[in-house]
Amino acid sequence: MDTETRSEAARALLSAHRTGEPIDPLTECFPGLDVDDAYAIQTAQVEQWVRDGAVVKGHKVGLTAPAMQRQLGVDQPDFGHLMDTMFHLESRPIDPSAFLAPRVEPEIAFVLGKPLSGPGVTVAEAAAAVDFVLPALEIIDSRVRDWRITLVDTVADNASSGGVVLGSTALPLSRVDVRRAGAVLYRNGEIVGTGALGVVLGSPLNALVWLANTLGARGVTLQPSQLVLPGSVTAAVPVTAGDVVTATFAGLGSVTARFAKLATAVSEKGTTT
Repeated sequence: MDTETRSEAARALLSAHRTGEPIDPLTECFPGLDVDDAYAIQTAQVEQWVRDGAVVKGHKVGLTAPAMQRQLGVDQPDFGHLMDTMFHLESRPIDPSAFLAPRVEPEIAFVLGKPLSGPGVTVAEAAAAVDFVLPALEIIDSRVRDWRITLVDTVADNASSGGVVLGSTALPLSRVDVRRAGAVLYRNGEIVGTGALGVVLGSPLNALVWLANTLGARGVTLQPSQLVLPGSVTAAVPVTAGDVVTATFAGLGSVTARFAKLATAVSEKGTTT
């Protein structure tokens, strides 16, 4: 795909972010778009956000569950960028109207203490680079109308990134069984999902290895203090105003996201000092 077409697609997604108006799938609007085009479109948006003052704080890995890979007809994950504007404090009101069609997923978060640069990164090297882990909730969202996405659409749309809520229990990697530890997802006090961390490519560390090697091939090094979300432990659940979502992880604690009604969110923002 030529540069101008990629730029046009990036502008369409940036407009959807800005206006809150979803767009039709890029694969329908721009026939012939491929995965390389999609990553170029993602990068163009990240570069614009950085020009506007945002900072890259890490990355997310998506499509780590076998069911999602089968659904989109792929055999490997994808990745997106996490910007500082995407992070929300635990239990503080999150305005759901800031998203188009938000859904929440439970994940652990790796926080790096050392640079990690591929290709050729091993599991041992990835584990050694992790400073600590945190419980996390990822808010996924789609600028594509009704989530009618293909692999190309979600990659171009920054891997359907929306937001991140981090818990406050920070533990060294050695204290968490990242293959067998279980997670339970609650929405308004009811269980809506369960799973073990090993559903993420057999181990979330494998997702970190994949990301480091994939980014390394593109000339990008994961940096100390950056955060990596390796993939969801359960299926994503939709959220609306008034919902409270909590994920608990065996041996790691919990994290909660509260989605406030618009008037409440505005009021609390107005009184923040």
